[in-house]
Amino acid sequence: MKRPLYITGAGAVTAAGLDASQTLAAIRASLSAFEEIDLIDPMGAIQIVARIPVHWQLRATDGAWLVNMASRAIVEALRTSMAGPAATAILLAPPESFRNHPAYNDIPPSGFLAAVIKATGNRFHAASRAIDGGAAASVGLLDRAVELLEQPDVGQVLLGGVDSLVNETDLSRLGKAGRLKGAENAQGLVPGEAAAFVRLTREPEGKAAVVAAIHSVGTAQETDSVLSDRYSQGRAMLGALRDAVSGSGPSEPNINFVVSNGNGERYSGWELLIARPRFYRTRREILPTAYPAMTIGDIGAAGGAMALMLAADSFVNDYAPGPTAICEVASEGGLRAAAVMAGMTRR
Repeated sequence: MKRPLYITGAGAVTAAGLDASQTLAAIRASLSAFEEIDLIDPMGAIQIVARIPVHWQLRATDGAWLVNMASRAIVEALRTSMAGPAATAILLAPPESFRNHPAYNDIPPSGFLAAVIKATGNRFHAASRAIDGGAAASVGLLDRAVELLEQPDVGQVLLGGVDSLVNETDLSRLGKAGRLKGAENAQGLVPGEAAAFVRLTREPEGKAAVVAAIHSVGTAQETDSVLSDRYSQGRAMLGALRDAVSGSGPSEPNINFVVSNGNGERYSGWELLIARPRFYRTRREILPTAYPAMTIGDIGAAGGAMALMLAADSFVNDYAPGPTAICEVASEGGLRAAAVMAGMTRR
């Protein structure tokens, strides 16, 4: 990254809270938003999910539901903004296209961003884009956010994603692959749903004594993704981590804690078990790691912004284990991303 970016606002809708502050408080308190639901296929089976409690009319269709979540989180992220929507570029990660998410039966991928913007009731900067690639793709767009903020008519960027794994298509797909958490599989994922956005600016805003800065980012593509018939050897995650600390910002010895979108399934655990010892070479008594999925489940494309949001909140509200964090983010399709963040005291 050419220069640091500052997280100056956030918005979220999750099973643990209908805004960012509620969600972050639930994660901080290690609460669980899990519940059991009855599946249609196979009939009568029970599945653990992290589903947002909402009136059925908001779930009229899968597409409308994702649009509702995303627009609500965007409006919240703008609430404390000093720049208007016209000077705001949105970088959005919707569900990965390979999944054939049922939302795309209602709204084609090419029209998804436009539908979200329309639902907010605002007009945003023409540079706004939706990017395929899941949670890691949104983190990988941090370099693009820097470029956008160099334009004189862009005052801020909203970076985030929206997704739901709590639908018949994904539940059936994950179930057939043996990837769901249940009575017969302790090392499975809990499907969740969420929208999460962070507001990025060139300079800090407000009068907070501590601000959260993103210093660098790295990305890599894993060939042995969870969709293949092989376990990952962690090569792409290792590459992303090393790339993220290769610049002039904080390096590996400076890292005090990790925020990960690891979802608890066997594949994810195996990958991190191999990649981490190769990267974290400095001796530590403990490396604290936060897993939002323990509270809100696997939230798919929204997981990247959620990791950035949690790290930033821990700095600003003084519960971080140290001044420097790294966010480890993996997408189901194989993309890996890492972002180095730090809490900076204002002079």
